[in-house]
Amino acid sequence: MPMTFPMILTLLRIALIPVLVLFFYLPYTWSSLVAAVVFILAAITDWLDGYLARRMKQMSEMGAFLDPVADKLMVATALVIMVHAPPPIFAPTIIFALSAAIIIGREITISALREWMSELGERGTVKVGLLGKLKTIFQMTAISCLLFQEDLFGLPVLLVGEMLLYLAAALTLWSMWVYMHAAWPIMRQEDNASQPDEDSFAG
Repeated sequence: MPMTFPMILTLLRIALIPVLVLFFYLPYTWSSLVAAVVFILAAITDWLDGYLARRMKQMSEMGAFLDPVADKLMVATALVIMVHAPPPIFAPTIIFALSAAIIIGREITISALREWMSELGERGTVKVGLLGKLKTIFQMTAISCLLFQEDLFGLPVLLVGEMLLYLAAALTLWSMWVYMHAAWPIMRQEDNASQPDEDSFAG
């Protein structure tokens, strides 16, 4: 595995996951700020490693595999620890937990779908679109706000983060439907191709 600078950034993002968990649970007033900074730093490296890999022409199959994995691990970890120890949210806790489950479930589903489409040579069918990018922006911003929790210049950061998380969950369902709708004809075609020909059983 070539240890390029974009690859180092991807591995750094994975290494930041236990750091995020550690600071989230530390019983200090400043721990939430550090946890938010760690998550924001990871989000920046998520964009930066892909940009640099393309700019420096250092793209690799391993990097293409690890980049989304690192992103999903960080997001899933942040959501799981917040469900386990939720901030003082305004909506019922079940709504918060359900939104987190939708986001994590969607990431697992679409990752599996992309892998299958890749094996069929149809990976471009489920490539990231504008809706997926918009969902990611809301999702990253929401989690950053929820980790920080404190008001900032009179802005209710926690409330903003909670509302953005619910919006991200809605966009998550929408984008998953778009991806599944795009892949459905190929899925049907592959399923039909795998069915045995009835004529072959005629004697």
